[in-house]
Amino acid sequence: MKRPLRTPFFEIGVKNYIYGDDVLKMAMHADRCAEKYDVDVIMIVPYTEIRTVRQNTKRLFVFAPYMDTLRPGRGMADVLPEAIKAAGAEGVVINHCERPMSLPQMKATIDRARELDLYVFGCADSIVETQALAQLRPDIINPEPNELIGGGGGVSDQAYVEANIRAVKDIDENILVEQAAGVSSPREVYDFIFAGCEATGAASGIFRAEDPYQMAEAMIAAVRKAKDDRDAANRL
Repeated sequence: MKRPLRTPFFEIGVKNYIYGDDVLKMAMHADRCAEKYDVDVIMIVPYTEIRTVRQNTKRLFVFAPYMDTLRPGRGMADVLPEAIKAAGAEGVVINHCERPMSLPQMKATIDRARELDLYVFGCADSIVETQALAQLRPDIINPEPNELIGGGGGVSDQAYVEANIRAVKDIDENILVEQAAGVSSPREVYDFIFAGCEATGAASGIFRAEDPYQMAEAMIAAVRKAKDDRDAANRL
């Protein structure tokens, strides 16, 4: 049974910005922040660090960046779903723009993840792709224009955010929707969550910052403040 993931949550994508012991250091810092601000945090880590991060954190949800669909047995250099599960991963990313997948590949991966009780975090570029992905019922969809990924190009505008949320929720209200492409400041985190997004996150916005540790904490704190402010506004 999957551990419940509470909204709004924050997602940290390590990609290849850091590796080895630096991944564990950031994971332990994010874990402390998750506890301090009572915010659930997903951390997408390199395969080589899944076990170490999982064994040394309490609050983090550790996700793998990708997996193949083969089963135990023959196969060289494929990412075995059972292996990432055994290492401690609680979820897997599919269809990131840096590792795109066809719809049949996405469905096969989702089916394998379901067998192992893994969360599925799906990425989509356009509203059309978001709708197609939603039909496959992943747990989380992150609609993000490809041109904004990596920072420097701003964030998704409100019209894009609202249209994608509607596109997903019209198909399945239980799918969680994250908005994260291009997020590079705590203010952007706050604005997305206060506007009603269920999650946001960052990769380059953290790891290209002058102080990545300070930036990660400030962003997680912004999730907490935005949720509290939003809840207070809704009570008026």
